[in-house]
Amino acid sequence: MFVTFEGIDGSGKSTQAQLLAEALAGEGRDVLATREPGGTELGERVRELLLHAGHVAPWAEATLFAAARAQLVDEVIAPALERGADVVCDRYLDSSLAYQGIARDLGLDRVLELNLHAVRGVLPDRTYLLLVDPSESARRVGRETDRIEREDDDFRARVDAAYRQLADVFPERIHVIDGTRPPREIAEEVLDELRQRS
Repeated sequence: MFVTFEGIDGSGKSTQAQLLAEALAGEGRDVLATREPGGTELGERVRELLLHAGHVAPWAEATLFAAARAQLVDEVIAPALERGADVVCDRYLDSSLAYQGIARDLGLDRVLELNLHAVRGVLPDRTYLLLVDPSESARRVGRETDRIEREDDDFRARVDAAYRQLADVFPERIHVIDGTRPPREIAEEVLDELRQRS
């Protein structure tokens, strides 16, 4: 199975991706954990450009994310799924839909089309969206360390609204979780929900 975690910065998605990967591995399953952007040599270089360069035009941002994602699918995700492994990914194409498609106003359908080509139809079986209030996100992130985290409160609110919109558009795939709850409690909900689906 292919599971992704999404949410605004500071939502706890990275923690939950790690906890799920550990839990599945603890059950003796073959698990591959990865992240976006990154997960490959090319992806890590693109990550550095995206997060630490100066100004990046919105469409350049969208296409760089898609390029890193294409490499991750080709080199890491697709081979793991083909061998029967579970793949757990911290962010995937919903991040581009939320951040670039909706929050940066490039168009949900246009960014979705770009990414469907990039991932060659490799889509998550389940996506867990951790929701926290944008003000809580800002508090959790604290001193911003990258270009996207340095965006203002208005942008953070637009991304939050974008994720909520995506949950309405793809309700059969995206499971919404209150990200303010204790991490272990959230992890148990994720595992229980996954077991019910399999």
